[in-house]
Amino acid sequence: MEKHPEGWIYSGQASERLWSKSAIGRPMGELGLLLSGAEVIFCHEHRHIDLPHSDWMAEAVMENTRIIDEASIIEALRVPGNKIVLRNNLSVLGVESSHSTWAARWPSDKHPREKEPVSEIRWFHASAELDIEDLQAWADEVTSINRIAEVIVVDDETSVVTYRVSIESPRGDMGDLDEASIGNIRDREFKPLANGGVIILDANLWPEERIGIPHPNGRMLDSITSELIYSDGEELFSMGSSILVDLLSRGLHCRPGFKYGTRWRCYDRPLGEEHAPWLVVHPAEAPSDWEGACLASRLASGVGKTWLHPLQIDDSWVYLSISRPPPDSRWSNPNRR
Repeated sequence: MEKHPEGWIYSGQASERLWSKSAIGRPMGELGLLLSGAEVIFCHEHRHIDLPHSDWMAEAVMENTRIIDEASIIEALRVPGNKIVLRNNLSVLGVESSHSTWAARWPSDKHPREKEPVSEIRWFHASAELDIEDLQAWADEVTSINRIAEVIVVDDETSVVTYRVSIESPRGDMGDLDEASIGNIRDREFKPLANGGVIILDANLWPEERIGIPHPNGRMLDSITSELIYSDGEELFSMGSSILVDLLSRGLHCRPGFKYGTRWRCYDRPLGEEHAPWLVVHPAEAPSDWEGACLASRLASGVGKTWLHPLQIDDSWVYLSISRPPPDSRWSNPNRR
């Protein structure tokens, strides 16, 4: 192999086959195949191609400190048969992509010379900051052209796990909030509680089942719901109350999500008919890194729910989902190290 400003040129006999069969690298005509450093490692470990020289790995790590993680991700994606094209090669193929995208993916039965990719990929180390605004903008851009926004997270043992990112619009069947019902509740006698909420002692003919939690002595409202009821105007709402109003206006029934590590669990139908489809986190209590996001998403997936992170855009709330993909799309390392 020969050094190239963008990687390494492989001109061996397998160069044409590596591209035509597996879409590895970038064809460079008579020069051969241009490979990134991570692709060189993959071809060495899985296509029996020699490294450029004996000290190459040490030099490659010094040049790109992320190369081992990137090679692990390429391995996890390619071993099942996916075709992965890095972003700096996509424009050469005439494939448009987000500027934030790291690579695009084609399934095993498709090839970049014939079809558009099914997904765009970003990857993060587990310790990396979870930037919700950046993630939302990328997911919105990718899904707008009917591609899956896939995220690969790699940890300190170069083990990878796959997630999908999308903008969700949770909706329920229980209608909007009725101002008359809110006024009815506000006018009732209440007593403050140590948790910042209140207990309303008169719960007869309760006007709105989604407000408060039944108690033998009345109805309990947590601190956020209490603010919703007793604030003098929408401009006085905290972030939590604003989100709760939005969720209720979507016809959802919100109950505490403490047991699931979130602020709310949200039902789309009256309690008792079905399990809550969504878990919604308060942004101030959300994970700050990908390790925490992975834990939250896995917990939600394990109980058959979707984890949602609210994000305010202009004057509206949108909900970003970080979810586990279907079992046939969960890319992981073929061999544990």
